[in-house]
Amino acid sequence: MSEEELPSPEEIVHYDKDPDSRIATITFNRPDRLNATTIGARLRYAQLLHKANVDDDVKVLVIRGVGDDFGSGADLPEVAGLQAESPEVAIRAELGIEDEDVAMPPRGSYRSSSLLAQWYSDARSGCRTLADFKKISIVETKGYCYGWHFYQAADADLVIASDDTLFGHPAFRYAGWGPRMWAWAMTMGLRKFEEMVFTGRPFSAQEMYECGFVNSVVPLAELRGEVNKYATACSRSRPTDAVVMQKSFFQMMKQFQGEYMGSLLTAFLESMGSRVRPDGADLMLNDDTYGAGLNNAVKANDDLFPPECRLSKSGRRRLAEEADRDDPSR
Repeated sequence: MSEEELPSPEEIVHYDKDPDSRIATITFNRPDRLNATTIGARLRYAQLLHKANVDDDVKVLVIRGVGDDFGSGADLPEVAGLQAESPEVAIRAELGIEDEDVAMPPRGSYRSSSLLAQWYSDARSGCRTLADFKKISIVETKGYCYGWHFYQAADADLVIASDDTLFGHPAFRYAGWGPRMWAWAMTMGLRKFEEMVFTGRPFSAQEMYECGFVNSVVPLAELRGEVNKYATACSRSRPTDAVVMQKSFFQMMKQFQGEYMGSLLTAFLESMGSRVRPDGADLMLNDDTYGAGLNNAVKANDDLFPPECRLSKSGRRRLAEEADRDDPSR
């Protein structure tokens, strides 16, 4: 499928609910692209969360992906294609502003540089929308849980992971930060999150369980059953009004810890990105990188790191293959 033939948001993000159990499910259905979400898919996701938040037939929401992965984040080829057209086209697409009568802030200004990250802090964007969800949310992870999908895991109430899940964000390698920095630091613990940011390496499901980010780790074959167990227990706990009161308590606690302030702070970091100068051949987000293909640049950069720090499954597999060659008894 070409960039001009992106699947519709409805094809990528499926929604269904069972009024009897009061369990709803959002499913990312783009396994051929590692469930990467387009701009339209993220906006649809935000709308579905809003509807489930109001719907009296819903007490618990399960969020999962089709195929081998929960998701690898946003659709970078889509973003790169829009950037190649022009930065203004890209930001208008993200904001959903097609009206040419709306003048965009001049490029290079603080407003222009911080606009996208400020939008990501808005519940309508589909980035931190789950943080404002007043029902119980359960994220089911497997394979890649990177980028935008990692945002959802940070904002979920419960995270159930298969033992093959990798958690992380490629942006730590090509930008240095991501919109949910504060939330990740709160849910992972500062020291372990600093390790993820400074090395850029993904963490395994077991590591995330040990630092308190993940609630349960099971083999992939047992994942669906484990998630169903948690969802059923949550759906049979207290009345929905009590759940909303519980969630309000936790949300106020998160705000006391600075969750939303962290999103605004990330917007400030984003606005300062143009002040970052490479030490040498560092991967930088610029017009040349977008023009050459962001995906290719990220993959090439990944090979510069030790195998255990690599983001791609294939790059990490080479570590095991090298170990087998070094130790024939394995």
